[in-house]
Amino acid sequence: MTGRRRIRNTHLPAFAQPVRATVRKAAALIACASLAVGCGVIPGVTGGAGADDGTITVMTWAPQDTTATNKPGMPALALAYARWINSQGGLNGRKLRVLNCNDHNDSVAAAKCAERAVDENVVAVVGSYSQYGDSFFPTLESAGIPYIGGYGVTGAEFTSPLSYPVNGGQPSLLAGLGRELAKNCGPVALVRPDSIAGDELPALLNSGLSAGGHTEAGDQLAAEDATEYSAHSQQALEYTTADPARPGCVVPALGDRTSTFMDSFRRGREESGNVRTATVLGSVDQTVIDASGGKSGPYEGAYITGWYPVASDPRWDAMKKVISAQAFGDNRIDPADAGVQTTWIAYTVFKAVVDSIGDGEVTARSVRRALDDGLEIGTGGLTPKLNWEYSESLASVGFPQLVNADVTLQVVRDGRLVSARKGFIDVTKTLQQADLG
Repeated sequence: MTGRRRIRNTHLPAFAQPVRATVRKAAALIACASLAVGCGVIPGVTGGAGADDGTITVMTWAPQDTTATNKPGMPALALAYARWINSQGGLNGRKLRVLNCNDHNDSVAAAKCAERAVDENVVAVVGSYSQYGDSFFPTLESAGIPYIGGYGVTGAEFTSPLSYPVNGGQPSLLAGLGRELAKNCGPVALVRPDSIAGDELPALLNSGLSAGGHTEAGDQLAAEDATEYSAHSQQALEYTTADPARPGCVVPALGDRTSTFMDSFRRGREESGNVRTATVLGSVDQTVIDASGGKSGPYEGAYITGWYPVASDPRWDAMKKVISAQAFGDNRIDPADAGVQTTWIAYTVFKAVVDSIGDGEVTARSVRRALDDGLEIGTGGLTPKLNWEYSESLASVGFPQLVNADVTLQVVRDGRLVSARKGFIDVTKTLQQADLG
């Protein structure tokens, strides 16, 4: 993709502008206030006005059938959820209509998904994944359409006043992982995509390492759609074995291509000593661990940070029942996939919002109002209780919309992904001390 194969240290431009985030929020709110319709419908734009027959229309988008990261389970679960909720009488008696869109891992396609959301009169975009927040948020903001439960892969999801994330995204995962690795690792190498989203990762991992008194990670760029990573693997191994007295850790954060990297890494590690691996949920799940050899595979002993409880936790039973009833045999939907889990929680949030509106009209404006007014939403213990009433706890470091900085620590033991520590770990203070300048 670029031919650049080197380890270097960088900072995080996309998350380094809290002033810009604050100004952007204020500007968006002023723009909404200037419209007689309160930002629900802009003259000439139909997005967010609701449906005359009482049907509630939402959209879920994600990349599918690309050579890089794919999340087909997210839109597939959204459709299954709609079938299930409609079989239960709908949302307060209203039918839920879910539209899907494929953003193709492409900025133009992501923008077109947002344009379609406006054209189709959706009241929210729910449980979605896209690396191109800067391409689609302006359209959603202009139409006043809220973005509920994005995957947390871009900085815009934590700065846009119309974004309501259910997890702490990559910021929390990497900060939490860095904090754990600081206790257990020598040199740390981060292998990440040479992309806009990838540029945001080093400073976040370093925030956790720094909190634990560790030096910064080596930052190694790689093509997101490569078919092999032997050169990157060798370079990472050389970096992490520089101190024979304290073997290091390699952190591949390449999304769907993490397993491709690990195929190369497994071969090189056999000759390079006791280097450990660690990564974040979304790059690795139980199906990946199984496919790579289980307890004899390269992930054995690896630390993995996630947003939610492990997939075997009974708190996921409700989601699994819906999948079994409405999507049995659909192999796109993996209950252990972090994207599928995020979509489930996002729709749980959306249902709570509609319930709070009661017999009132469900529009983009009424959905935003419920969320902005401090509605507290429980997710059955899958996250802490969520509410998006404006808080300055993370606004100072550029995350004004990040309201859930809790992560879980997991480890691969005997080929199974299990909890390494009970409960959630709050990394708010770690992020507050991050050097994102």
